[in-house]
Amino acid sequence: MTKADIVQRVAEAVDCTRNEAYDLVESVFALMKDTLESGENLKVSGFGNFEVKQKADRRGRNPQTGEAITITARRVLTFKPSGILKQAVNTEER
Repeated sequence: MTKADIVQRVAEAVDCTRNEAYDLVESVFALMKDTLESGENLKVSGFGNFEVKQKADRRGRNPQTGEAITITARRVLTFKPSGILKQAVNTEER
């Protein structure tokens, strides 16, 4: 599913124009992005948790040369689905 598909489904569900739905979807994504950029965790009830985690420097190696290198510290984004989402995905449709 693409962003355009999401916009189309929102437009149909809310009974609004595609432009209005696009603005709504963009606003939600921008809010989510800003929240995560600031380092805050994002919890969406019934969907899951987005967490920003800090990774420290660590030792690694270049696989082509075998040379030891230091992998710099960075922030990573993780997602943990809620139990409700896991159950919905794993339920067989009949």
